[in-house]
Amino acid sequence: MMRLQLRSAPILAAALGAVLAAAAVMGMTARSDPPPDAGAAEASASTLRERAAARDWLLEREPGLAQARAEWGRDFYFTRAIYSGSRGWWGGRGRGTWATDFPKADRQFLFILHRLLAMLDLHEWENPVALDDPELRRFPFLYMLEVGYMNLSEAEIEGLRGYLEAGGFLVVDDFWGEDAWYNFEYHMSRILPGRRIEPIPMDHPIFHQFYDIDELKTVPSVNNAMRGRYEECWGPCPPTVRGIFDDHGELMVVINHNTDLGDAWEWSENPYYPIDRSTYAYELAINYIIYGLSH
Repeated sequence: MMRLQLRSAPILAAALGAVLAAAAVMGMTARSDPPPDAGAAEASASTLRERAAARDWLLEREPGLAQARAEWGRDFYFTRAIYSGSRGWWGGRGRGTWATDFPKADRQFLFILHRLLAMLDLHEWENPVALDDPELRRFPFLYMLEVGYMNLSEAEIEGLRGYLEAGGFLVVDDFWGEDAWYNFEYHMSRILPGRRIEPIPMDHPIFHQFYDIDELKTVPSVNNAMRGRYEECWGPCPPTVRGIFDDHGELMVVINHNTDLGDAWEWSENPYYPIDRSTYAYELAINYIIYGLSH
């Protein structure tokens, strides 16, 4: 087994001194799939060509992806999951639902994060990585959204399972209503069979890492916020934060349902976006990052 260790750096001075060295050891395991038949091999080759073309498209248009690969060894990368979905792997126009709010939300969040955690050796660009890419294990923090539309392949299921079991930390965001929840729940039962999704109580340390979060708020999309409507589903759909815990009682996955942190980051400079919700979205995400890198 190969192990990759990202070098440590102080975060928030003494409070998180050894965080990154302890948290970012990610195992790289060899694949042991049986050899495919000829038809499967041809289909696999076609898929690889399509994904290579799509990644070339990203490299041309999004400088952060190329920049990240030139800067291995930074302490923190805000890594976004690229995944397959019911709207197509790349959404027909070079992107799928994985790219909602991308890259503006990522860049604005990183700008604020850099100012608040100035001692963190931060990669300042977006960093989208596919779930079945072995490079995913370089990055101990992963952000994934619009999961009500995801339709993961076996390779993606295996990739995300291996990432989480090796110590990766996943934050899920921006999906609304029961149908989206059922799709997400089904996929998580394939990724981590036997592990329950549980409510996270408000006295859990993740809500008190740097900011004290005492209540959950609905974070709306910008269009809804400007119309005075915060919810994106019919009927009562209160915001929830649930999680999946490992064998030691530590969170592996944090799930934000009926809320949209990413839109708050993306539109936080808009004078019509409610400042209490954008502030909350930044505070909650910073707590997640500190928890994910220190547990």
